[in-house]
Amino acid sequence: MAKYIYQHENWTNFTWDYSKIAVVLGEVRNLQGKLLGTMNALGFSLKSEAMLEILTLDIMKSSEIEGEKLNRKQVRSSIAKRLGLETGGLEFIDRNVEGVVEMLLDATQNYTADLTEDRLFGWHSALFPSGRSGMHIIEVGKYRTGEMQVVSGAMGKEKNHYEAVEAKYVKAEMDKFISWINKKSSIDSVLKSAITHLWFVTIHPFDDGNGRIARALSDMLLARSDGSSQRFYSMSNQILKERKKYYSALEKTQHGDSDITLWLNWFLKCLKNTLLNTDNVLKNVFRKAYFWEKHKNTPINDRQRLIINRLFDNFYGKLTSSKWAKMTKVSSDTALRDIKDLIVKGILKQNDAGGRSTNYELIVEEDNTSI
Repeated sequence: MAKYIYQHENWTNFTWDYSKIAVVLGEVRNLQGKLLGTMNALGFSLKSEAMLEILTLDIMKSSEIEGEKLNRKQVRSSIAKRLGLETGGLEFIDRNVEGVVEMLLDATQNYTADLTEDRLFGWHSALFPSGRSGMHIIEVGKYRTGEMQVVSGAMGKEKNHYEAVEAKYVKAEMDKFISWINKKSSIDSVLKSAITHLWFVTIHPFDDGNGRIARALSDMLLARSDGSSQRFYSMSNQILKERKKYYSALEKTQHGDSDITLWLNWFLKCLKNTLLNTDNVLKNVFRKAYFWEKHKNTPINDRQRLIINRLFDNFYGKLTSSKWAKMTKVSSDTALRDIKDLIVKGILKQNDAGGRSTNYELIVEEDNTSI
Protein backbone atom coordinates (compact mmCIF):
# COMPACT_ATOMS: atom_id res chain seq x y z
CA MET A 1 0.00 0.00 0.00
CA ALA A 2 1.35 3.41 -0.95
CA LYS A 3 2.51 5.55 1.96
CA TYR A 4 3.11 8.81 0.10
CA ILE A 5 1.50 10.53 -2.86
CA TYR A 6 4.52 9.97 -5.15
CA GLN A 7 4.33 6.20 -4.57
CA HIS A 8 1.06 6.03 -6.52
CA GLU A 9 1.30 5.21 -10.21
CA ASN A 10 1.16 8.33 -12.40
CA TRP A 11 1.02 10.41 -9.21
CA THR A 12 1.41 13.73 -11.03
CA ASN A 13 -1.89 13.25 -12.88
CA PHE A 14 -3.42 15.46 -10.21
CA THR A 15 -7.19 15.65 -9.84
CA TRP A 16 -9.47 17.93 -7.81
CA ASP A 17 -13.12 18.66 -7.17
CA TYR A 18 -13.60 21.97 -8.94
CA SER A 19 -16.97 22.56 -7.25
CA LYS A 20 -15.15 22.79 -3.91
CA ILE A 21 -12.70 25.48 -5.03
CA ALA A 22 -14.62 27.43 -7.68
CA VAL A 23 -16.04 30.07 -5.34
CA VAL A 24 -12.77 30.93 -3.59
CA LEU A 25 -10.87 30.88 -6.91
CA GLY A 26 -13.36 33.41 -8.27
CA GLU A 27 -12.90 35.59 -5.18
CA VAL A 28 -9.11 35.46 -5.55
CA ARG A 29 -9.25 36.43 -9.21
CA ASN A 30 -11.57 39.33 -8.40
CA LEU A 31 -9.29 40.58 -5.61
CA GLN A 32 -6.22 40.31 -7.85
CA GLY A 33 -7.88 42.41 -10.53
CA LYS A 34 -9.06 44.99 -8.01
CA LEU A 35 -5.61 45.31 -6.45
CA LEU A 36 -3.78 45.68 -9.77
CA GLY A 37 -6.35 48.20 -11.00
CA THR A 38 -5.91 50.32 -7.87
CA MET A 39 -2.11 50.19 -7.92
CA ASN A 40 -1.88 50.98 -11.63
CA ALA A 41 -3.86 54.17 -11.01
CA LEU A 42 -1.19 55.44 -8.61
CA GLY A 43 1.93 57.41 -9.46
CA PHE A 44 5.29 55.83 -10.25
CA SER A 45 6.96 56.76 -6.96
CA LEU A 46 4.11 55.36 -4.86
CA LYS A 47 3.99 52.13 -6.86
CA SER A 48 7.75 51.76 -6.56
CA GLU A 49 7.65 52.29 -2.80
CA ALA A 50 4.80 49.79 -2.45
CA MET A 51 6.64 47.21 -4.53
CA LEU A 52 9.84 47.71 -2.54
CA GLU A 53 7.93 47.19 0.69
CA ILE A 54 6.20 44.03 -0.55
CA LEU A 55 9.34 42.42 -1.97
CA THR A 56 11.22 43.17 1.26
CA LEU A 57 8.38 41.65 3.28
CA ASP A 58 8.18 38.59 1.01
CA ILE A 59 11.88 37.81 1.34
CA MET A 60 11.94 38.44 5.10
CA LYS A 61 8.92 36.23 5.77
CA SER A 62 9.88 33.39 3.42
CA SER A 63 13.20 33.10 5.28
CA GLU A 64 11.47 33.45 8.65
CA ILE A 65 9.25 30.46 7.85
CA GLU A 66 12.48 28.45 7.79
CA GLY A 67 13.63 29.97 11.09
CA GLU A 68 16.08 32.45 9.56
CA LYS A 69 15.78 36.16 10.32
CA LEU A 70 17.39 38.48 7.79
CA ASN A 71 18.44 42.10 8.30
CA ARG A 72 15.54 44.17 6.94
CA LYS A 73 17.68 47.17 6.01
CA GLN A 74 20.05 44.95 4.04
CA VAL A 75 17.18 43.21 2.22
CA ARG A 76 15.52 46.51 1.32
CA SER A 77 18.78 48.10 0.20
CA SER A 78 19.70 45.09 -1.95
CA ILE A 79 16.29 45.08 -3.68
CA ALA A 80 16.35 48.84 -4.25
CA LYS A 81 19.86 48.70 -5.71
CA ARG A 82 18.97 45.89 -8.11
CA LEU A 83 15.75 47.55 -9.27
CA GLY A 84 17.24 51.04 -9.44
CA LEU A 85 14.60 52.39 -7.07
CA GLU A 86 16.89 54.46 -4.83
CA THR A 87 20.52 55.35 -4.23
CA GLY A 88 22.58 55.81 -1.10
CA GLY A 89 21.80 52.38 0.32
CA LEU A 90 23.91 50.34 2.71
CA GLU A 91 27.50 49.76 1.66
CA PHE A 92 27.70 46.27 3.18
CA ILE A 93 25.10 43.62 2.41
CA ASP A 94 25.54 40.04 3.57
CA ARG A 95 26.08 37.47 0.80
CA ASN A 96 23.16 35.39 2.07
CA VAL A 97 20.86 38.41 1.76
CA GLU A 98 22.14 39.18 -1.74
CA GLY A 99 21.52 35.56 -2.73
CA VAL A 100 17.91 35.32 -1.58
CA VAL A 101 17.14 38.72 -3.13
CA GLU A 102 18.71 37.62 -6.42
CA MET A 103 16.58 34.47 -6.45
CA LEU A 104 13.23 36.15 -5.80
CA LEU A 105 13.87 38.99 -8.23
CA ASP A 106 14.83 36.55 -10.97
CA ALA A 107 11.62 34.60 -10.28
CA THR A 108 9.29 37.62 -10.26
CA GLN A 109 10.96 40.08 -12.64
CA ASN A 110 11.70 37.40 -15.26
CA TYR A 111 8.43 35.56 -14.72
CA THR A 112 7.88 34.92 -18.43
CA ALA A 113 11.22 33.16 -18.87
CA ASP A 114 11.24 29.37 -19.03
CA LEU A 115 12.30 27.48 -15.95
CA THR A 116 15.42 25.43 -16.57
CA GLU A 117 17.55 23.10 -14.52
CA ASP A 118 20.44 25.58 -14.74
CA ARG A 119 18.21 28.41 -13.53
CA LEU A 120 17.14 26.36 -10.50
CA PHE A 121 20.75 25.44 -9.76
CA GLY A 122 21.61 29.15 -9.93
CA TRP A 123 18.91 29.94 -7.37
CA HIS A 124 20.15 27.22 -5.08
CA SER A 125 23.75 28.41 -5.35
CA ALA A 126 22.61 31.96 -4.58
CA LEU A 127 20.86 30.76 -1.40
CA PHE A 128 23.98 28.99 -0.11
CA PRO A 129 27.01 31.02 -1.28
CA SER A 130 29.31 29.44 1.31
CA GLY A 131 28.33 25.87 0.41
CA ARG A 132 26.95 25.43 3.90
CA SER A 133 23.58 25.45 5.61
CA GLY A 134 24.50 26.72 9.05
CA MET A 135 27.41 24.55 10.14
CA HIS A 136 26.69 21.76 7.70
CA ILE A 137 28.29 21.29 4.28
CA ILE A 138 25.57 20.62 1.69
CA GLU A 139 25.39 19.81 -2.01
CA VAL A 140 24.95 23.17 -3.71
CA GLY A 141 23.81 23.94 -7.24
CA LYS A 142 22.82 20.35 -7.98
CA TYR A 143 20.17 17.83 -7.03
CA ARG A 144 20.72 15.90 -3.82
CA THR A 145 22.37 12.50 -3.98
CA GLY A 146 21.25 11.42 -0.51
CA GLU A 147 17.86 10.51 0.88
CA MET A 148 15.70 13.17 2.50
CA GLN A 149 13.44 13.06 5.54
CA VAL A 150 11.43 15.96 6.93
CA VAL A 151 11.54 15.69 10.72
CA SER A 152 10.78 17.84 13.76
CA GLY A 153 11.36 17.59 17.48
CA ALA A 154 14.33 17.31 19.82
CA MET A 155 17.20 14.91 19.17
CA GLY A 156 16.11 11.39 20.12
CA LYS A 157 12.44 12.38 20.00
CA GLU A 158 12.18 13.30 16.32
CA LYS A 159 8.92 12.93 14.47
CA ASN A 160 9.23 11.86 10.84
CA HIS A 161 6.68 13.85 8.83
CA TYR A 162 7.73 12.85 5.36
CA GLU A 163 10.25 10.87 3.31
CA ALA A 164 10.92 12.52 -0.03
CA VAL A 165 11.34 10.91 -3.43
CA GLU A 166 14.38 8.62 -3.57
CA ALA A 167 17.50 10.42 -4.79
CA LYS A 168 17.91 8.15 -7.83
CA TYR A 169 14.52 9.32 -9.15
CA VAL A 170 14.93 13.06 -8.48
CA LYS A 171 16.43 13.96 -11.88
CA ALA A 172 13.63 12.22 -13.83
CA GLU A 173 10.94 13.70 -11.60
CA MET A 174 12.39 17.21 -11.95
CA ASP A 175 12.63 16.91 -15.74
CA LYS A 176 8.92 16.13 -15.81
CA PHE A 177 8.16 18.98 -13.39
CA ILE A 178 10.14 21.57 -15.38
CA SER A 179 8.54 20.48 -18.64
CA TRP A 180 5.07 20.86 -17.11
CA ILE A 181 5.77 24.38 -15.80
CA ASN A 182 6.99 25.58 -19.20
CA LYS A 183 4.18 23.96 -21.16
CA LYS A 184 1.13 26.08 -21.87
CA SER A 185 -2.04 24.54 -20.50
CA SER A 186 -5.68 25.32 -19.83
CA ILE A 187 -5.14 25.19 -16.05
CA ASP A 188 -5.79 28.53 -14.37
CA SER A 189 -2.46 30.23 -13.54
CA VAL A 190 -3.35 30.58 -9.87
CA LEU A 191 -4.08 26.85 -9.64
CA LYS A 192 -0.84 26.19 -11.51
CA SER A 193 0.99 28.20 -8.85
CA ALA A 194 -0.56 26.06 -6.12
CA ILE A 195 0.29 22.81 -7.92
CA THR A 196 3.85 24.01 -8.60
CA HIS A 197 4.41 24.61 -4.89
CA LEU A 198 3.09 21.20 -3.87
CA TRP A 199 4.85 19.29 -6.65
CA PHE A 200 8.25 20.84 -5.95
CA VAL A 201 8.26 20.28 -2.19
CA THR A 202 7.00 16.73 -2.72
CA ILE A 203 10.09 15.94 -4.79
CA HIS A 204 12.31 17.92 -2.36
CA PRO A 205 15.16 17.93 -4.90
CA PHE A 206 17.80 19.81 -2.89
CA ASP A 207 19.73 19.21 0.31
CA ASP A 208 18.23 22.41 1.76
CA GLY A 209 16.30 25.50 0.65
CA ASN A 210 13.37 23.57 -0.84
CA GLY A 211 10.71 25.63 0.96
CA ARG A 212 12.15 28.98 -0.10
CA ILE A 213 12.57 27.87 -3.71
CA ALA A 214 9.03 26.45 -3.73
CA ARG A 215 7.65 29.80 -2.58
CA ALA A 216 9.77 31.64 -5.18
CA LEU A 217 8.36 29.35 -7.88
CA SER A 218 4.88 29.99 -6.56
CA ASP A 219 5.52 33.76 -6.73
CA MET A 220 6.76 33.35 -10.32
CA LEU A 221 3.53 31.64 -11.31
CA LEU A 222 1.45 34.23 -9.46
CA ALA A 223 3.29 36.95 -11.42
CA ARG A 224 2.24 35.08 -14.56
CA SER A 225 -1.34 35.00 -13.30
CA ASP A 226 -1.19 38.80 -12.77
CA GLY A 227 0.60 39.33 -16.07
CA SER A 228 2.93 41.70 -14.23
CA SER A 229 6.38 41.76 -12.63
CA GLN A 230 5.13 44.37 -10.17
CA ARG A 231 4.45 42.63 -6.85
CA PHE A 232 1.93 44.20 -4.50
CA TYR A 233 1.13 41.27 -2.22
CA SER A 234 3.21 38.78 -0.25
CA MET A 235 1.91 35.26 0.16
CA SER A 236 4.92 34.30 2.29
CA ASN A 237 3.78 36.88 4.85
CA GLN A 238 0.39 35.15 5.10
CA ILE A 239 1.89 31.65 5.06
CA LEU A 240 3.99 32.59 8.11
CA LYS A 241 0.80 33.61 9.92
CA GLU A 242 -0.84 30.33 8.92
CA ARG A 243 2.30 28.20 9.27
CA LYS A 244 0.66 25.34 11.19
CA LYS A 245 -2.15 25.07 8.62
CA TYR A 246 0.43 25.31 5.83
CA TYR A 247 2.43 22.32 7.06
CA SER A 248 -0.74 20.42 7.94
CA ALA A 249 -2.17 20.84 4.42
CA LEU A 250 1.15 19.75 2.89
CA GLU A 251 1.48 16.72 5.13
CA LYS A 252 -2.09 15.51 4.63
CA THR A 253 -1.82 15.89 0.86
CA GLN A 254 1.56 14.14 0.69
CA HIS A 255 0.11 11.21 2.64
CA GLY A 256 -2.85 10.95 0.26
CA ASP A 257 -3.43 10.10 -3.37
CA SER A 258 -3.43 12.34 -6.44
CA ASP A 259 -6.63 14.16 -5.41
CA ILE A 260 -5.22 17.50 -4.23
CA THR A 261 -8.50 19.33 -3.53
CA LEU A 262 -7.53 19.84 0.12
CA TRP A 263 -4.23 21.51 -0.80
CA LEU A 264 -5.77 23.72 -3.49
CA ASN A 265 -8.52 24.81 -1.11
CA TRP A 266 -6.00 25.78 1.57
CA PHE A 267 -3.72 27.57 -0.92
CA LEU A 268 -6.58 29.60 -2.39
CA LYS A 269 -7.92 30.60 1.03
CA CYS A 270 -4.43 31.66 2.10
CA LEU A 271 -4.01 33.69 -1.10
CA LYS A 272 -7.43 35.28 -0.53
CA ASN A 273 -6.35 36.32 2.99
CA THR A 274 -3.09 37.65 1.52
CA LEU A 275 -4.97 39.91 -0.86
CA LEU A 276 -7.46 41.05 1.79
CA ASN A 277 -4.61 42.00 4.16
CA THR A 278 -2.57 43.88 1.57
CA ASP A 279 -4.30 47.14 2.46
CA ASN A 280 -2.97 46.89 6.03
CA VAL A 281 0.51 45.96 4.83
CA LEU A 282 0.72 48.96 2.52
CA LYS A 283 -1.06 51.44 4.80
CA ASN A 284 2.19 52.91 6.11
CA VAL A 285 3.61 53.12 2.58
CA PHE A 286 0.65 55.26 1.55
CA ARG A 287 0.93 57.43 4.69
CA LYS A 288 4.64 58.00 4.07
CA ALA A 289 4.20 58.76 0.37
CA TYR A 290 1.31 61.14 1.08
CA PHE A 291 3.43 62.94 3.68
CA TRP A 292 6.36 63.51 1.31
CA GLU A 293 4.05 64.58 -1.49
CA LYS A 294 2.50 67.17 0.82
CA HIS A 295 5.93 68.44 1.91
CA LYS A 296 7.74 68.17 -1.42
CA ASN A 297 8.37 71.94 -1.42
CA THR A 298 9.09 72.24 2.32
CA PRO A 299 12.77 72.93 3.11
CA ILE A 300 13.97 69.87 5.06
CA ASN A 301 17.64 69.09 5.73
CA ASP A 302 19.22 65.63 5.48
CA ARG A 303 19.16 65.05 9.25
CA GLN A 304 15.49 65.88 9.44
CA ARG A 305 14.69 63.69 6.46
CA LEU A 306 16.56 60.78 8.06
CA ILE A 307 14.61 61.01 11.33
CA ILE A 308 11.25 61.51 9.62
CA ASN A 309 11.77 58.38 7.55
CA ARG A 310 12.81 56.49 10.67
CA LEU A 311 9.62 57.59 12.41
CA PHE A 312 7.62 56.07 9.58
CA ASP A 313 9.63 52.84 9.67
CA ASN A 314 8.81 51.36 13.08
CA PHE A 315 10.79 53.79 15.23
CA TYR A 316 11.49 52.21 18.64
CA GLY A 317 10.32 54.19 21.68
CA LYS A 318 9.73 57.92 21.78
CA LEU A 319 11.63 60.62 19.90
CA THR A 320 13.67 62.85 22.21
CA SER A 321 16.29 65.48 21.47
CA SER A 322 19.00 63.19 22.88
CA LYS A 323 17.97 60.36 20.53
CA TRP A 324 17.97 62.82 17.64
CA ALA A 325 21.50 63.97 18.53
CA LYS A 326 22.77 60.41 18.80
CA MET A 327 21.18 59.18 15.55
CA THR A 328 22.30 62.17 13.48
CA LYS A 329 25.68 62.54 15.27
CA VAL A 330 25.21 66.22 16.13
CA SER A 331 25.24 68.31 19.31
CA SER A 332 22.18 68.60 21.56
CA ASP A 333 21.77 72.25 20.53
CA THR A 334 21.74 71.34 16.80
CA ALA A 335 19.26 68.53 17.47
CA LEU A 336 16.94 70.91 19.31
CA ARG A 337 17.15 73.48 16.49
CA ASP A 338 16.23 70.78 13.94
CA ILE A 339 13.27 69.72 16.06
CA LYS A 340 11.96 73.26 16.68
CA ASP A 341 12.25 74.00 12.96
CA LEU A 342 9.98 71.03 12.18
CA ILE A 343 7.51 72.10 14.88
CA VAL A 344 7.25 75.55 13.27
CA LYS A 345 6.66 73.85 9.90
CA GLY A 346 3.83 71.76 11.34
CA ILE A 347 5.67 68.45 10.89
CA LEU A 348 6.43 67.60 14.53
CA LYS A 349 4.53 68.31 17.71
CA GLN A 350 5.69 68.24 21.32
CA ASN A 351 3.85 65.85 23.59
CA ASP A 352 2.52 66.96 26.98
CA ALA A 353 5.32 65.49 29.12
CA GLY A 354 7.93 68.11 30.03
CA GLY A 355 11.47 68.23 31.40
CA ARG A 356 13.62 65.21 30.65
CA SER A 357 10.49 63.38 29.46
CA THR A 358 9.94 65.85 26.62
CA ASN A 359 9.31 63.92 23.41
CA TYR A 360 7.97 64.57 19.96
CA GLU A 361 5.88 62.86 17.31
CA LEU A 362 5.03 63.29 13.66
CA ILE A 363 1.91 65.09 12.56
CA VAL A 364 0.59 62.80 9.84
CA GLU A 365 -2.65 63.33 8.00
CA GLU A 366 -4.23 60.13 6.69
CA ASP A 367 -4.77 60.03 2.94
CA ASN A 368 -7.67 58.13 1.46
CA THR A 369 -5.65 55.74 -0.70
CA SER A 370 -7.13 52.28 -0.25
CA ILE A 371 -7.02 48.98 -2.06
